[in-house]
Amino acid sequence: MTTQNLQKVDHAILRTNQYFIIGISLLAFILNQPILAAFVALVMGIGSVLKTPGFGIIYKSILKPRGWMKPDILDDNPEPHRFSQIVGFLFLTAGSIALFSGATVLGWTLVWIVIALASLNAFGGFCVGCAVYYWLARLGVPGFGKQPPAGVIPGAKPKASATL
Repeated sequence: MTTQNLQKVDHAILRTNQYFIIGISLLAFILNQPILAAFVALVMGIGSVLKTPGFGIIYKSILKPRGWMKPDILDDNPEPHRFSQIVGFLFLTAGSIALFSGATVLGWTLVWIVIALASLNAFGGFCVGCAVYYWLARLGVPGFGKQPPAGVIPGAKPKASATL
């Protein structure tokens, strides 16, 4: 296995992002408000462009400073998480377009796929988008060059290091 340079990734900011994606998307469905799904897509798109979790500002400006969420910094690759956010953005954008076009079953199905995958990541510690990124890297697809941290199943949350 080749050595790679992992970065410090705060998984608390990733979870915060997922919680807001889940919560606002669920609210969009419950209230039948496609504009909320479009809002989540917009925030995820902006986050993708800025290479940061879209709802991360809430973690940085409110949750972390007040001690409501503690940092969960792990040696990881940020690129698979960014790829996952881009995929979520694309699904929510397509879902929003479908909803505004009257294709409600397709639209809400795409929104629910994002809710389900964000929930699996937030509550189960498995990122499907990250797994796809690592599979694409293994296939040699250009632009997908990172491998999962040693001993970590592609898509699984890395374990905290034993060193302090």
